[in-house]
Amino acid sequence: MRIPDWTPEAHPQPAELVNAIRARRGGELINLDKALLWSEPLARGWNVYLKAVRSELPTSLRLRELAICTVALLTGAQYEYHHHAPDFLKAGGTQAELDALQCVVKGDARRCTDDPALGELEQLVVRYAAQMTLDVKVEDAVFDALRRHFDTTQLVELTSSIATYNMVARFLVALGVTPEGEAA
Repeated sequence: MRIPDWTPEAHPQPAELVNAIRARRGGELINLDKALLWSEPLARGWNVYLKAVRSELPTSLRLRELAICTVALLTGAQYEYHHHAPDFLKAGGTQAELDALQCVVKGDARRCTDDPALGELEQLVVRYAAQMTLDVKVEDAVFDALRRHFDTTQLVELTSSIATYNMVARFLVALGVTPEGEAA
């Protein structure tokens, strides 16, 4: 990491904040937390917001994780991919689908979704995530196709997941946050 790991000795934070982050993480702080904890307001807001995006949205977790993995690959956020690829598999995704995502880093990510491992809806979600990540503006045809599969709430939730993990990726990459146990 380009900054030191946060420690309570280096920059004390309220115990309730650190405990809330630990509780969301199952007891341990991860490297992302050790970067965020340098700023109390950022760590507090991030913990509440990301908890909502990660665990409180009813829109398909599998499709949201597929989109997040797409963002991670496109932005070079290895840390994000390291944490979300297993979540995609736990949510019912397949390794073949993850393997098919490699096309986003090898070809035109906005259109590279013809792998038979990805169904029509999965291809559409990957295209949407790629266009949001690389172009910001999404083609009307892609958005209109999404409307045939998702209601308004689901569109908002999928879009917010992609936008959120673009933010996360940029934070991780800029600060050089590496997966736990790996050298920077």
